[in-house]
Amino acid sequence: MACQAEEFFRALGDETRLRCVALLQAEGELCVCELTHALGLAQPKVSRHLAQLRNAGVVASHRRGTWMHYMLHPELPDWARRVVAEWAAACADRAPFAEDRRALQAMPDRPEKACCA
Repeated sequence: MACQAEEFFRALGDETRLRCVALLQAEGELCVCELTHALGLAQPKVSRHLAQLRNAGVVASHRRGTWMHYMLHPELPDWARRVVAEWAAACADRAPFAEDRRALQAMPDRPEKACCA
């Protein structure tokens, strides 16, 4: 995987994609149902943004049953991983990122329980 700086920053140039990356940075791995719940957005919209992040090499995915799970790409270059970590830490307490984390924590039936097990 070759994450190029221009592709990386272009992929992060959208609020929905930034919100997804912030949640993945905080949680490690999430399924689409968790991301749609936390963001309060329709599944097709979230999946479309995740596909852009995947195409840019920012995230990776794997299928578990019928559900797709996403995480920051394990081969993301160190410089890009540091950018994400620093940015996410700086924005963690700001809207909409703090609200997204609260919504995720309040989600009933998280994947290990029901929605995509």
